Order: sequence, then C-alpha cells, then structure tokens
Amino acid sequence: MSINARHRLPFLPGNSFRDLTKSAYHRSQTLSYRNGFALPRPPTVGIGQDPLVSEQLEYNYDNELSSETVALFYPGTSSRATTLPEFIPAHVALDKKVLRFHGFFRERVLHSPDEAQRVRPVFIYYHLEDDSVCVMEPLVENSGLQQGKLVKRQRLSKNARGDPYHWKNLNLATDLPVFGVEFLESEGILVNDPEPMPVDQYTSSRTQPQRSFVSPSDFDHQRRFLTLDRMVLRFFALWDNTDTDYGETRAVTIQYYLVDDTVEIREVHRANSGRDPVPVLMRRLRLPKTIREDSEPFPRCVLEVSPQEVTEYYSPKDFRLGETLRLMGRAMRLYDCDGFTRSYYQSNHPELEQKPVELPKKEEVAQEREFPPYNGFGSLEDSLQNCLSLIPQPPKKDVIKMLENDHKVLRYIARLGRHFILSYYLASNMISIFEKASRNSGFAAGKFLEKTRVPKPAFEADKPQFYSPADLAIGATVVVFGHRFVLTDADLYVLRYLESESDQIPNPTLESLRNRLGVHPEQRPTTATHLPEEEEEKGRTQQPAKY
Repeated sequence: MSINARHRLPFLPGNSFRDLTKSAYHRSQTLSYRNGFALPRPPTVGIGQDPLVSEQLEYNYDNELSSETVALFYPGTSSRATTLPEFIPAHVALDKKVLRFHGFFRERVLHSPDEAQRVRPVFIYYHLEDDSVCVMEPLVENSGLQQGKLVKRQRLSKNARGDPYHWKNLNLATDLPVFGVEFLESEGILVNDPEPMPVDQYTSSRTQPQRSFVSPSDFDHQRRFLTLDRMVLRFFALWDNTDTDYGETRAVTIQYYLVDDTVEIREVHRANSGRDPVPVLMRRLRLPKTIREDSEPFPRCVLEVSPQEVTEYYSPKDFRLGETLRLMGRAMRLYDCDGFTRSYYQSNHPELEQKPVELPKKEEVAQEREFPPYNGFGSLEDSLQNCLSLIPQPPKKDVIKMLENDHKVLRYIARLGRHFILSYYLASNMISIFEKASRNSGFAAGKFLEKTRVPKPAFEADKPQFYSPADLAIGATVVVFGHRFVLTDADLYVLRYLESESDQIPNPTLESLRNRLGVHPEQRPTTATHLPEEEEEKGRTQQPAKY
C-alpha cells in the first residue's frame, strides 16, 4: 500500500490533504541547457515532489541492465545480488534493440542448363523487444527474382511444440557474419568466427569486370579548353580540281580549331555558279598526316582510317602560305589567311613567316542581259516579267504618280470621218476614245477604244514609245492601231495643265492650243470650253468596257 510521504498516512480516500500554501501550479521543467544543448535534468526528490518515472529509466537504464546477471537466466550459477531490482518492462528496456545477422539459403533450380542451385543472401533481424524475427533479401540488379521481405516480423517456432526462438538460441554458424556480437558476449555466449558466404556461380558468370580507363596523356584538357576555345586559324586556299572531267579551280576556306586540333574545309560559293549551296566540303575532324605503311594500300573509300593506324596528325606548323597541301586526296594551295591567324604565328611560331600570295586576276566580261523578242501576247511589261523571275510577278506601278494625277483627264476632239472624244488619263498614261452621237449618220454612238496605252507607229514592238501629252497638239495626227485620228479641239483644262508643266511640253503644242482656244499668255479666259456641256458630261461619266 502506498503511503503519503508528507503526512505518513495511508494513501486512501480521505487521507489526502491539499497544500494551502502552494502558489505555483506550473509543470516543472525537465530539461536544462548546457553549452547550447538541451539535456534532461537529474531526478531530484524534494518535499512534496515525486520523481519522474521516465527520468529514472533514462539515468538508471545502464545500471539496471548491468544488475541483471547471468544467474537470472541460468539458475545453477551464483548471484551477487540477493534481492531482485525493480521490474522494468521489456518494451522499455529493450526498445529499438535489434540483432542483425547476415545469412543465405540455397534454392534448387530446375530445368536450367546454366545452374543447378542458387545462393540467395538474406538479412535476419531479431527484435529483443518481443522475440520476433524478420527476414529480408537485399535487392540484386537484374536478378529476375522477386526480392525484398521474405518473412514478415513474427515469432518463429523452433520445434514441433511451437516454442519460439529466443536470442539465446541464435549464434553464428560457420557461414554467418553478424552485427551485435557485444550483446551476445555480454550475456556469456561464445560467438563463433564468421565465414564468407559461398559464391553463386551463375551470378558470378553474369558479373561484368569493372572497366578501367587509362588516360592517353597528362595534358590538362580543361585548361586547354578554357584558354583555346573559339580560337580558329582561318586560311584561304584554292582547290585544284582540273584533273577531273569538267573540273575547275574552286575557292575554299580551311579552318583549324586550336582547342582540339581539328580541321574543317568550307567551300566559298559564288552567285550563279550552278552548284548546290552545300556549306561544308569536309566535316570537322582530326586530319591524319602520316599513316602506317601496312595501312596505305587499304581502300580508304570503304572505311575511314582508325586512330591506331595514324602516326601523325596535321598541326599548325604544317600550314604555310604558298604551299600546296594534300588534304584527304585533294590538292589545296594556301594563298592567304586572316588577321588573327597572322598574329598567332607571329607570337607562337615566329620562324614561320606567313606572306600572302597574289593570285592572277581573271578578267570578268560583263554580259548584258538580252531579252527575247516580244511575242505579242499581253502587254510588254507582263511578258517581260517571265524573263525576270521564275514565278512572274505583276509589273510595279508608280503609286505616287497615280495618287497625284488621280481623276485628271485631258480631253480632245478627234476626227476620223466622224467626230470622237479622245481622253488621255494622266494617272496611267492611257487613252480611251468615245464616239459622239450624230443624227442620220448610220453609226451607233459609244466606246470606240477602251483605256489602253497607245504606242507610236514609228518604233519597234520590242522597244515601243507611247503617246504623251507633249504629242497631242491641235492638228496633230494620232495613229491608234492603224486608225488615223486628227485632233481638232480640246478643253480649256488641257491648256491650263500643259502651261503648269511648260518645262516638259514643247512650245508648238502650247501655241496650237492657245490659237485654237483664242487665249494668249497675258489673258486669263473666262469661258469654260468649246465642247457642248452635254457631250462633255457624257464623256466624263461613260465607263470603259471590253473592246
């Protein structure tokens, strides 16, 4: 029976007293800080204060385990202690205490010509808390077996009666290494010497030997990359290919990369050369200079030369201006280099003087482009577009001229046995002809010619010249596709416009208009026009139609 330590009374209902002088009811602190680390305080028992059970177990854990002697488990031995210590449950004393053993088991393999049995390693975990055992198989890459937990955590029977295994029954056999030897030896059990696990023949046959890499040299490639990256020696050369059918001398560029001693050859393309625009003539690679004698007769067109067959590669010392190099069976004559290449040789190889070689200049005869003769289909500008590009484009128009002269029309009266109105459109330099209605003439009035550019008859069809306002004078004859029209009169607007452009209009044209309209340069006429108003309005509003 528990006794109240303060009042010496049995701890029964009615015998407990409340301390009336107590003023602090907070929970006592169980940790103290030393050097910045939180450590549990040692248990102290004061007046009216009981020790914590967890603190006792924490600080007396080692002493309690050491007080258990072998006599507790083996009754025939003598004991140093006459009284049993205070009882500590197993889940407290042996919590998280696990014995780990390494083991293996043999598995028979049937119907396999490669192996008769298989050795499979395992880990055996013995939990001292409840005498349970767990068996795990480690994962082996590409084993083809379902590995992992073979036996879940449980108490295993050691005999037919169902008695479970105890840690006293475990020991190292001749083939089991173990961790946890200190626990068994502390309990007086002699642990046998471990023995290596047998080798599985099938698994060892599948094991590949570890690869070994041998560095070819002690050169610091990283330092070379950091110092020589993007430094390229560029040479200009001529590829002499005249010994082949339809061969010629072609310009190429040879680029030597200092970072890895590789060479690249690029072809310089010319406009209208007729060749495909392939930029690289030889891809970037280490160019062999000297090959072993036993590899010379081997056909190189079948297989490239391997590094084992090359005794020497091209280096910057092998490139000199003025010399002809044989690169991959092609004759390359170096004649010039860029500024960086010249400065590199001056600083690193001063004994090699790089002087450019002057090449004979070829006189290129400028050939004039000759266009085929005009076939008469469509306009001359439309037919010319077929000669300028593979896909014909519409002829370009003078947009500024069209915007400035929009709705500006010069109108004349023409005579061809009958009376016509000839309209000249300044925006497009086209001419349209409209026939006036005449009573009892026997001809229907209407459009005689739709809007089109009218060429002069004195010029060829391939190089025509078209009528302009300077050619349209009063009394002049305008030949329109074989029809001869004589201009007899014009609008007053025609005279005003031509006077504004007098620097481009000849004087006979202006004088013919002034004489016909009765206007002198110093006079400003007030009359509008000699054409009837009805005919003038009709000619402006009439729309062009297909001719």
